[in-house]
Amino acid sequence: MPKKPAKKPAKKNTKKITKKRYIPTDKEKYMCVKHKQFFTEELLKWKKDIIQSNSLTNLLNSSDDNVSSADVVDQASSYTDKSVEMKALNRSRKLIEKIDAALRRIKDETYGYCEETSEPIGLKRLIARPVATLSIEAQEKHERNEKIFIED
Repeated sequence: MPKKPAKKPAKKNTKKITKKRYIPTDKEKYMCVKHKQFFTEELLKWKKDIIQSNSLTNLLNSSDDNVSSADVVDQASSYTDKSVEMKALNRSRKLIEKIDAALRRIKDETYGYCEETSEPIGLKRLIARPVATLSIEAQEKHERNEKIFIED
């Protein structure tokens, strides 16, 4: 008597149900509750990532703090590495300060508005740079003035 072929197990629906990520749009009222919630979450996530990254960097680099080399080139290289690392940490610290300031602006209802003109900064700019405080026009004016000042 011939054997019946084994039945293949029934396929289960393995499609992952993913929650569609909300992105603010111009169709909604500017800086509505959804917008504020989105930017708050983005800023907090960004801050958390920076802190974790800096903690990992500090952990990885703390092991060579006590190593002193007799070779002058190695010492210079180590000094340069530390200098670059300190500059990166300083930039991260300043960025965290900007993130905290943006979170405060969300709470006091001034987030998303240009500090110079009080006009809306725009969703595209805020999505690209959530800590922006100037509209594109005001930022360009500021950069032009800065360039003129430097050239004088």
